[in-house]
Amino acid sequence: MRRLISGLVAAVATATVLVQPAFAASTLISPKVLISDPAGKPEQVQAQTLAARRYATFWSSGDPALAREALATDFTDRTLPPGRAQGIAGPLAASTAFHAAVPDLKCDVEQMIVSADRVISHLHFTGHFTGTFNGVKGQGQAVNFIATDIYRIADGRIAENWHLEDNLTFLQQIGVVAH
Repeated sequence: MRRLISGLVAAVATATVLVQPAFAASTLISPKVLISDPAGKPEQVQAQTLAARRYATFWSSGDPALAREALATDFTDRTLPPGRAQGIAGPLAASTAFHAAVPDLKCDVEQMIVSADRVISHLHFTGHFTGTFNGVKGQGQAVNFIATDIYRIADGRIAENWHLEDNLTFLQQIGVVAH
């Protein structure tokens, strides 16, 4: 009986560890301004905000575990750039390429708006182009541009994303496109 109880306690402890998210909310990027629908249920707003914060922290850190926690397994990018894979593989590849170009990339969430099953994140990216992008070697140029993402959240994860990045500003800053 003692072995059975010990085995059950060990199994429950292991299951609890496996279910816990890998990243505590306190280590995630927080929005500078958070606006939520007053009619929204607090637990739903918290779950939606958590998914969006995980995704922003993924872009800042490049840690693929954060993307996997933030995105639904059937994640769909509704504004998929040419050549980027659909699903979770797309953001993972984009982040890897971007962090190779801007190793000190930082993502801030200027504001986040939560309503119904949507989250809108106004993102601000900064860093220095010291790596390589499309065959161009960086010379330490400052990078400073914005993006806006619209997420549809389902079951606490980002199921769909519509996004618009200021790619022209980025390309001008790194010298790929003339001002």
